[in-house]
Amino acid sequence: MSSDPIRIGIGGPVGSGKTRLVESLVPVLAERGVDLAVITNDLVTDEDAQRVRRSGVIDPARVRAVETGACPHTAIREDPSVNLAAVDDLAAAYPGLDAVLIESGGDNLAATFSSDLVDYWIFVIDTAAGDDIPRKQGIGLLQADLLLVNKIDLAEMVGADLDRMRHDCSVARPSKPTLFTDLRHQVGIAEIADEIVRGAMLPTPPRA
Repeated sequence: MSSDPIRIGIGGPVGSGKTRLVESLVPVLAERGVDLAVITNDLVTDEDAQRVRRSGVIDPARVRAVETGACPHTAIREDPSVNLAAVDDLAAAYPGLDAVLIESGGDNLAATFSSDLVDYWIFVIDTAAGDDIPRKQGIGLLQADLLLVNKIDLAEMVGADLDRMRHDCSVARPSKPTLFTDLRHQVGIAEIADEIVRGAMLPTPPRA
């Protein structure tokens, strides 16, 4: 097994469900034998890191906070050095670490991760922000290894057409996976974990 953990990016607009995705994925992947740590990015706060620490899904010492001090995409694309340093710190503290989830601060539809930072990345949008997002074909939506359309439970309440979103996602991403989820009620978590394990080639040793 490589001594370098697999780095998995999680990006998307503010409020789309990125932190909830982290909280949901950690126990599911841990149950499959994946040794995990978490890095959160935000402008000038560690609020998301504190939330993950309080969630009880992971040892709080395995969570690092990066305060970007600028547009969130700066630290995941233009200069990912501070995130890479945080990964190195976690890898040194936890030998045998399999993967690190790197949550970006909330950003726009053009936000992408540098290939220098992540091996695999997920982009999260939500139905409450409008069913026209897939048609806008933002770079993040187009290039992510996995697209999540979250908050499907709110679609009817906000007048979002899920069938239309499914069609538009298939047009925008004909050869890449898209999953429709309701992370608040844990709908789709197992399928997300399956895609990550396959796509990021995560080791999943049997639990002792």
